[in-house]
This record gives sequence, C-alpha cells and structure tokens, in this order.
Amino acid sequence: MDQGFFLLFAAVSVITALTVVLARNPVHSALALMACFLQVSAIFVLLGAPLLAVIQIFVYVGAIMVLFLFVIMMIDVREAVLQRFLPGGNLPALVLLVLLGVEMLVLLLWSDRFSVMEPVVMRGGDGIRQLSTALFADYLLPFETASVILLAALVGAIMLARKEQG
Repeated sequence: MDQGFFLLFAAVSVITALTVVLARNPVHSALALMACFLQVSAIFVLLGAPLLAVIQIFVYVGAIMVLFLFVIMMIDVREAVLQRFLPGGNLPALVLLVLLGVEMLVLLLWSDRFSVMEPVVMRGGDGIRQLSTALFADYLLPFETASVILLAALVGAIMLARKEQG
C-alpha cells in the first residue's frame, strides 16, 4: 500500500516538475512548482519524516513560492513572452539533457544503495524536541528578525509592483 502511494506521489511529482519546465505561462510554472513541493512533502510523510514534510510546506510552498510569485509580478511578462530563444539554440541544451539522463540511469542501475529496504523511523521525539528548543529558545531573536525582514521584503515588493497613480 505504501509503495503504491509512493509511486503515485512520485509520478505526480515528476509530471508537475515537467510542467514547471514546459509551461509557457510563468504563473502556471510557479503553481506547478508548488504542486511538486506538496508531492515531495507527501513523500516525506510516507517515509516517516513529518517534520521534514512540515518544513517543506512552510519554507518552500509558503515562503519561496511567495517570493517567486512576487518576482513574476514585478517582471513584464508580456514583454518576456515576445522575446523567444534563437532557433536552433536549444539543441546543445537538449543534447546535455539527454546525456545527463543517460548518466543518471546508468548510476541508478549500477548502484546498490537503491535496494528495497524499510526506512529508519526515529522512535521518540528527542531530536525534534531538541531542535524546537534550540530554535525557539536559543535562536528566537534571529528567527523573529528573519520574519520581520521577510515582512519588509513583502511590503517592498507590493510597493514596487504597484502602478503609479496619476
């Protein structure tokens, strides 16, 4: 059952990752990237790492995707769509992509690290408890400072993306 869910999440993750690369609209690309991040967090849950799944959702889906969407809002998408790559300029990139894919398949087939085995699940929450205590006790000021800096960046991006009235 777990293997079926893993294969489902992995397949959807690969499809959404391909959508990130192949989508013509940058907003669609960003939404596909967010869906890919969610699939990766579901895989973390299946592997018995709920902390990594929550961190994946908070950090990547929450913070990084907001920054990506602000960058997309700030650039002129209509002008970027009009500018296309030179014809034939994608051939070296395609050759490199095929070579890297073949290399990855060869390494996967020759490696013994990817044999079927049960994941190691940490019983007891000592590691998570130590991490949370260190984050919210010892490093509370840097944590809150980072949140204020991100809030200032958010307000700044909104002000820059706003149209001038007048």
